Amino acid sequence: MARRGVPLTLDRLEATGSPCARCLFWELDPVRRDRVPEDERAEEKQALVSERLREWGSCGRVLLVDGVEVAHVLYAPAGHLPGAGAFPTAPAGEDAVLLAGLWVHPDHRGGGLGRMLVQQAARDLVGRGVRALEAFGSHGSAPGCAAPAEFLARVGFRTVRPHPVAPRMRMDLRTALTWREEVEAALGRLAGVVRPAPAPAPERRVPAVRRDDGDAD
Repeated sequence: MARRGVPLTLDRLEATGSPCARCLFWELDPVRRDRVPEDERAEEKQALVSERLREWGSCGRVLLVDGVEVAHVLYAPAGHLPGAGAFPTAPAGEDAVLLAGLWVHPDHRGGGLGRMLVQQAARDLVGRGVRALEAFGSHGSAPGCAAPAEFLARVGFRTVRPHPVAPRMRMDLRTALTWREEVEAALGRLAGVVRPAPAPAPERRVPAVRRDDGDAD
């Protein structure tokens, strides 16, 4: 089973079949969100993500399994995500990018794809000089689109503002050197690349010096 991560595009987001492709929770505040008719939400989502791609650049990753889109993660600075203000532990840190939606198709859950998505997001953001990745965790009844706090803790986030329902959690990318190594290993597994260990150099033999017993000392 071949697994590969690629940058998020509008077409790939739609192809996942994710409910996030129609969800405006992060992109709009509650008042503006309620004004968008249900049958126009997918189009509005595409317009807002397209604007984010133009203004900020890469804002997500998609995982392919055997060439089919099955999982995605979205992220952006909090200024692009006014809906995040609905969380009781908002706002996010000024130096952080906010994780804004992580989804894995039900048929592919339990196989580590969520961890791979977070690793790929971290790798992208480290390369762009971002200091931290933050997320609002969920303990069961947080606002929609929050990732489970237990999952976030397992993949490297720590709680910076506790809350019984929606803690704010953070991954400090300034000290993520071990993440770089883990990400590279994960990407190698995604691509199915196995690099054989280099063969040892052949041992060089020094020819013995033949001594003629008849020579004078």
